[in-house]
Amino acid sequence: MACALNEVGDWWSLLVVKQAMLGTRRYVDFQNRLGIAKNILCDRLSRLVENGVMVRVDVGEHGKRYEYRLTDKGRDLFTVITALRQWSERWNGEKDSMKLVDRQTGAPLAPVTVQNQQGHSLTVRDVRFVDDNGNPLEETG
Repeated sequence: MACALNEVGDWWSLLVVKQAMLGTRRYVDFQNRLGIAKNILCDRLSRLVENGVMVRVDVGEHGKRYEYRLTDKGRDLFTVITALRQWSERWNGEKDSMKLVDRQTGAPLAPVTVQNQQGHSLTVRDVRFVDDNGNPLEETG
């Protein structure tokens, strides 16, 4: 988990990734839509590119012009961002005008859950943390 947080653990990085999921690609558009300072945005985009979450693409219009696009690694953060959003809505009551719905049906998304191999939802009380040899690390619950 520490490795993942090192790559995308601050809120500006996750907001940049979320904005990219909405289709934003240009530096100026990230800045305008997020209201982020230039130095912070430059740092976050550089780190996301460095860590393989985004890629910087030269679109070559009128000289050098770049777009920032999510990689497969970046698109895999969709579950994380959705889970954080749902958690915040539940515990902080923070809801905004943006809704997440299934593209085909228009239905709202079900809550993100951790599931076992058979698809049954699990909580932290239902799992054990073990090392590579199957030895328990700590008791939970």
